[in-house]
Amino acid sequence: MRKDATLIVDGQTIKHSTRRIAYQIYEANFNYKTLYVVGIAKSGVLYAKSIIAVLEEISDLKIHFIQLEINKKNPHLPIKTSEDLYQLKDQSVVLIDDVLNTGSTLIYAVKHLLEVPLKQLKTAVLVNRNHKNYPIKADFKGISLSTSINEHIEVNLNSETEGVYLN
Repeated sequence: MRKDATLIVDGQTIKHSTRRIAYQIYEANFNYKTLYVVGIAKSGVLYAKSIIAVLEEISDLKIHFIQLEINKKNPHLPIKTSEDLYQLKDQSVVLIDDVLNTGSTLIYAVKHLLEVPLKQLKTAVLVNRNHKNYPIKADFKGISLSTSINEHIEVNLNSETEGVYLN
């Protein structure tokens, strides 16, 4: 994080947003026994694990975690997952990332996940920036920010300086 970064969302607000998103995910999946949570590396994985921790506290869903690795600069390059996609067949899946900016990362990740027929696919992000170039939206979002395209959002989830920062 750069020294000139401005804190715009503190750690406590992130925790409240995470809890709210977890409840929304549970409401959308309460009639399923199993939920697959796919976190986009790197920060999306950390955020997915935060949501999973709340889901395990509030629900009896059996949760399976899968990490998805995508080149965010060139999302059309091959995508890797920590588990075989075949296990997602006819399952409910939530794809999680930290920030939705142009939508390219999410849309290519969704395309990859749809290589097997899913029962349901939802998306969740902590920050929605509203600069989409692709027809994708976050089904569950923590906060929406109206920023200029030149500004950079950085999410820090793993230290005393937890927060969302604007550069």
